[in-house]
Amino acid sequence: MNGRKIIAIFRKQIKDTMKNKTVLIQFLMFPLLVVIMDRSMQMKDMPEHFFVPLFATMYIGMAPLTNMAAILSEEKEKNTLRVLLMSNVKPAEYLIGVGSYIVLICMLGAGVFAVTGEYKGRELWEFLLIMLVGILISLLIGAAIGAWSKNEMSAVSVSVLVMTVFSFIPMIAMFNARVKDISRFLWSGQINRLLNQMGGTGLDMETACVLLANGAIVVFLFEMAYKKCGLV
Repeated sequence: MNGRKIIAIFRKQIKDTMKNKTVLIQFLMFPLLVVIMDRSMQMKDMPEHFFVPLFATMYIGMAPLTNMAAILSEEKEKNTLRVLLMSNVKPAEYLIGVGSYIVLICMLGAGVFAVTGEYKGRELWEFLLIMLVGILISLLIGAAIGAWSKNEMSAVSVSVLVMTVFSFIPMIAMFNARVKDISRFLWSGQINRLLNQMGGTGLDMETACVLLANGAIVVFLFEMAYKKCGLV
């Protein structure tokens, strides 16, 4: 494992993002939107900072997943990935470099949510930890999609569909009992539940089991995709 190669890949992704405004917007959209909505929309009986956990769930279901899928599929399609691997960049070094970049950018976005929600002390660290768990699961799903896809267009099509399910079902579950029952079995639904119970009972057995089961499935799909892709 070469730290210099990981840092080089990390820097490469930063430069690519600065050139690609579409990718940059995906990282900035929900953090900016939650600030605007939280400050401008005040309705009777609406809980304080109502939009923070709602948009935070949508953010982690969208930004890490779609960006990881897009980055990996694009580099596969343009043979950039093959060139990197032929240049003695190990698969693990590439994945850590790209993954750590996305995690860092998304955690900066999580910081905006935390400030907007006025979390402090223990609640702040709890919020960031919940966001990190969600981001990592979403990231692995995006990586699997990118590895399975033949090109960037197919990766975008699949990731948008998957992202829509994980991002919007927790929101719809607030208004529909049947969808709520489905949401209980999704990692994004349990992440949303944790975010809405900040400072309460915390992690219960159901939430822990669902997150572990979802995580195991994601890791399995991730390994299969990368074996197919030739990265592991």
